[in-house]
Amino acid sequence: MTSRPRTPAVTLLLLAPLVGEVLNGATRLSYIFAFVPQIMVWGCGTLLIREAAHRWKAGWPSTILLGLALSMIVEVLVLQTSIAPLPWLQMASIPVHDRIWGVNWLWFVFMLGYETVWIVLVPILITELRFPDRRQEAWVGTRGLVIAAIVFVLGCIGLWAIWTQSTVPIAFKQPTYWPPLATLLLGAVGILLLAGAAYALRTLPSRTTSSSSTPAPWIVAVTAMGLSVGWWGLIVLVFAPQLPVPFWIALGVAPFWAMAASFLLARWSASAAWTERHRWALAFGALVICMLLGYLGSSLWPRIDLAAKVVLNALAVVWMLSLGRRIWRRTAPGTR
Repeated sequence: MTSRPRTPAVTLLLLAPLVGEVLNGATRLSYIFAFVPQIMVWGCGTLLIREAAHRWKAGWPSTILLGLALSMIVEVLVLQTSIAPLPWLQMASIPVHDRIWGVNWLWFVFMLGYETVWIVLVPILITELRFPDRRQEAWVGTRGLVIAAIVFVLGCIGLWAIWTQSTVPIAFKQPTYWPPLATLLLGAVGILLLAGAAYALRTLPSRTTSSSSTPAPWIVAVTAMGLSVGWWGLIVLVFAPQLPVPFWIALGVAPFWAMAASFLLARWSASAAWTERHRWALAFGALVICMLLGYLGSSLWPRIDLAAKVVLNALAVVWMLSLGRRIWRRTAPGTR
């Protein structure tokens, strides 16, 4: 009995935190050591999501809901950045205008979308593009799933201790924050409800429409960039409360923005004309915006951090273009 290659699984383990944390500059060279616990949490979490969706024979709706659940685990139970006072705002004396009932609403809603898209969906999509022959297969066996789950739990505990008990009080000089038990319980209930909904929607039928509903790949890339830029407006409002946009309007628009994006992409991807080229364009457009908007606030970074981000971003673009070239070649007319 031959052993199953684990290359796609390893690729996803690395891509999840690489795309969502390193390439956008959230984790910089100065504290790249954080990449290890991020692999344990984001990498293993995303791998578990992908494998659960595969075993359930579920589509992207279930994957999205599981991504939201993973985001809530980190935002509410682990890092707790959505329910604790944000140390960056206090250090910069930026007024807080969206914290109600112990929740940083703009940050919370932004992170729900950001972590679902750029830590879960985009890395899974890129990995499947890199290994097209393995797209319909399980990437790890039962033992691998158990190991990933154990590493995920240990990573969550470690990341909680590093961030809430060490980094915030020592690096940011902020008192340790202990969230109310009711807030943590509500978060846990929300996580269970999202996971349950993901399982319930696993049998949601996929529809195939006519080829006329799918635009050219370059339009998909531009659309992905536009949708991504719009979502980043939420985080801009967190750090620039002086902008003439009440936070409650942004919060009201956000779910409609997310639903419109989901509906549009679901309609396009359901077309018989939707190909690997479109998938690559979708991933590339989202990745480019993630990297570009990660430069917001970079004027305050050490030069070595900025230089490292520029180099890594350039390498990521070159790698994605190389992947795109291979995809165009293997999907050319007459190619088998």
